Amino acid sequence: MAGECLTVTIAEEAPSEHIVPVEMPLSIVYEDEDILVINKPANTPIHPSQGHYENTLANGIAWYYASKGETFVYRAINRLDRDTTGLLVVAKHMLSACILSKMVATRQIHREYLAIVTGKLDTSGTITAPIGRKDGSTVERCVNFETGESACTHYRLLEYDAARDLSLAAVHLETGRTHQIRIHMQYIGHPLPGDFLYNPDYRYIGRQALHSWKLSFVHPITKSPLCFLAPLPDDMASLFPEFSNTF
Repeated sequence: MAGECLTVTIAEEAPSEHIVPVEMPLSIVYEDEDILVINKPANTPIHPSQGHYENTLANGIAWYYASKGETFVYRAINRLDRDTTGLLVVAKHMLSACILSKMVATRQIHREYLAIVTGKLDTSGTITAPIGRKDGSTVERCVNFETGESACTHYRLLEYDAARDLSLAAVHLETGRTHQIRIHMQYIGHPLPGDFLYNPDYRYIGRQALHSWKLSFVHPITKSPLCFLAPLPDDMASLFPEFSNTF
């Protein structure tokens, strides 16, 4: 009937299968009944895979909700590599997951990264080079103008450390290809230090120097604008302490 309000509740009675709850510290930036925003540490895959069954972010979140007696199905909306730190959003139910996934596809979820790269970057720039799987590898990617998928990366220089010959850059992606920032920066001659796949130089940092520091989007249910910031983790902040003090 006109004017009536229909409320539908979809109950999830079973948690995600094959995700073992494991207690671990979680840096929760924001939580409500629809979404969870996490600041992920380094050396933490976001979901279980071969060789990583109990040390992932999914395991920690499963424990978090199990300890509260709540059923939880793991739905990570954006992806971060194991050693990339920073912000990601997790949907807490099917509706928010559906809306957020569509927002990702239509580029309505905006992410900005902070990256430390070798050498002195130009003041700003845009990299448009297609990325594809490297021959003979299931993990590595490379620039491939014949079979690669289109990829576009924008960057701007924030600081340059002449003593170490390192640049701190803010990076914004128009596309979300696997290892995109790592590949594109290597392609222009400024790879990330500590990157075990593409530049295993561990003089200054023990993992790829990449951090998802800014995440903004419209809330999938309330439609309120949201913006979250995560300051540089200690290992990156130690290389650019003046910038980290601006937070």
